[in-house]
Amino acid sequence: MSIKMRLAGRTRLETNCRLSKVAISLATVLAWALFVTQATEAQTFSVLHAFTGGTDGESPNGVTVAGPGILYGTTFEGGTHGWGTVFKLAQRGSGWTVSPLWEFADGSDGAQPFASVTVGPNGALYGTTFLGGSGGCGGDGCGTVYELQPPATACKTAICYWSETVLHAFTGQSNDGVWPESVSPAFDQAGNLYGTTQYGGAYGAGIVWELSPSAGGWTESIPHSFQNNGIDGWQPKFGVIFDPAGNLYGTTWYGGTLQGGTVYELSPSGGTWTENILYNFPLTSTGYSAYPEDLVMDPSGDLYGTVTESGVANASVFELTPSDGSWNYSTLYTFSGRSCYPGSVARDTAGDLYGTCNEGGAHGYGWVFELANSGGLWTLTDLYDFTGQSDGGYPAGAVALDSSGNLYGGTTIGGNLSDCIGYDTVGCGTVWEITGLSDRH
Repeated sequence: MSIKMRLAGRTRLETNCRLSKVAISLATVLAWALFVTQATEAQTFSVLHAFTGGTDGESPNGVTVAGPGILYGTTFEGGTHGWGTVFKLAQRGSGWTVSPLWEFADGSDGAQPFASVTVGPNGALYGTTFLGGSGGCGGDGCGTVYELQPPATACKTAICYWSETVLHAFTGQSNDGVWPESVSPAFDQAGNLYGTTQYGGAYGAGIVWELSPSAGGWTESIPHSFQNNGIDGWQPKFGVIFDPAGNLYGTTWYGGTLQGGTVYELSPSGGTWTENILYNFPLTSTGYSAYPEDLVMDPSGDLYGTVTESGVANASVFELTPSDGSWNYSTLYTFSGRSCYPGSVARDTAGDLYGTCNEGGAHGYGWVFELANSGGLWTLTDLYDFTGQSDGGYPAGAVALDSSGNLYGGTTIGGNLSDCIGYDTVGCGTVWEITGLSDRH
């Protein structure tokens, strides 16, 4: 399946926005006093696994770090049934070994996960699928929230699958959501799960959902149904994050008072949730939404994210800072003149940000960047440019950092070039690692 088909959940308008990029002038860049450097230090890029399209899957959605030398992830497609997989990558000496944990069959178990998994407090894995479930939505299913539990006894076979439990199958009705897309579920301190669906709910514009353990099962409630009413945002593509006080934060791709999407906060009080729109993105000069991705939060409560288009620029990284009951928006870096369809960013303990651009770079197949902060001046470093060959191409999904500062991510094509040959694709994708980043500071 091509990279264009992989983004099937996005409309033609959303895809075309990637082709309508207008570079801002060099003078504007200098006015921001932001500089671009090339990485020259001793960081090392490695491919940990090249997917085959078989039981391991095809087109990974990034990875989740579960501990030293342990990564979990999903693939959008591939597996025995062709509807995606959940996998584990474990370090064995100087190499890495992949183990398929589940292969989706497009039945009640779900199909086509768009995001990586969340490791629960009990060691189980939690995730969402875009399609599948118990029915509805034209027979394709409206998506699921699932749990994977490891075997109770030690595995004695080469492949040892985990046990899946579907915690919730979405129905698409007015009291439920439909199609959770790039959503890794988030836990609150009480063990409840939260996420979003991009459609459904009371107004058809998407929901934030909560799943609470109850009598051996899980009960769904809806903290918020989005409205396409010119004030609220709508169509949340990504999940939510929590602050220490229990407030949750997320983004919508559309809506708000300026119609370019929103950053929102939901605060609990007395069993209900109150929404506060922290920022309204304006439509771009070409009439598109800003398409904000996942958020990350620093210890001070500042929020960071990326948008595909900002003003007349291709894409940018932004920060939202709380101040006297409101939030201040600032652009940290604009990818002017550099093709970039950015994914979500990760933040290290030094306050630097890391991410990928799905396209562009020296070879046109995407690149990995670092944004380093020094006294409020943010400097961009190009860490690696994908070639579309054995290293991979078109990175997708969020990047992840381990406790040693190593960076991980996935690409949707490349790797074993004899596999997954089709329109606009060669190779089934890779999981990659960049080490030595701590030596840069």
